[in-house]
Amino acid sequence: MGVYEEKKETCGTICLKYLLFTFNFLFWLAGGVVIAVGVWTLVEKSDYISLLSSKTYAASAYILVLAGVIVMVTGVLGCCATFKEQKKLLRVYFVLLLCIFLLEILAGILACIYYQQLNEELKQNLKNTMVKKYREEKENEHITRAVDKLQQEFKCCGSHNSSDWAESSWIRSVFSEGRVVPDSCCKTVLDLCGRRNHPSNIYKVEGGCITKLENFILDHLKIIGAVGIGIACVQIFGMVFTCCLYRSLKAEPY
Repeated sequence: MGVYEEKKETCGTICLKYLLFTFNFLFWLAGGVVIAVGVWTLVEKSDYISLLSSKTYAASAYILVLAGVIVMVTGVLGCCATFKEQKKLLRVYFVLLLCIFLLEILAGILACIYYQQLNEELKQNLKNTMVKKYREEKENEHITRAVDKLQQEFKCCGSHNSSDWAESSWIRSVFSEGRVVPDSCCKTVLDLCGRRNHPSNIYKVEGGCITKLENFILDHLKIIGAVGIGIACVQIFGMVFTCCLYRSLKAEPY
């Protein structure tokens, strides 16, 4: 009977090892996805981040990148700990899993909180940023690029509408060369095309750029939140498998 129990325990341990190994492989792949989402948000859409006064959106992406890097390292450590059956390594692995779990939950919570605050922030800051910083100072060149990209990519003009540009310091100056809106408002961008603000020449989108940018960021916040919380939930299985394997191993001599 004792031999049977020993074999049964050994079989259970082997099953747990392979379950944990499979989890770690999938977890390692998931780490790559997390990094990709975070880096894509920061690099591909970094211009739009500069139009936001709050750093919460960028912080969520940075947390995801950090969590993704730790995930990939942890996945390798988890495989080593599983096959070497070292309880010390399993303890380290469990702690890392817990840290990643908390980081991803934090990224998801930040994304959810900012989701609620975004509309108010854009209402308060986007128009002010566009009319006061567009082509004003050399240190604001990234703002100018972001505004031009925003208006061209989303086919819009001004924060709420094209008349917002009447308040622009640059439009009022001689440097605008008679433009009433930036050239990036034009349907076909040509030098000095912004002198004519007729609907046949410039974008007259209802709601302006603020609505377009809000919808764009909300979609990305959903992705960040879903990725962070989704992978964090999957990690619960990894922590359960780790605890089960830890308990099934014989006590190590210290």
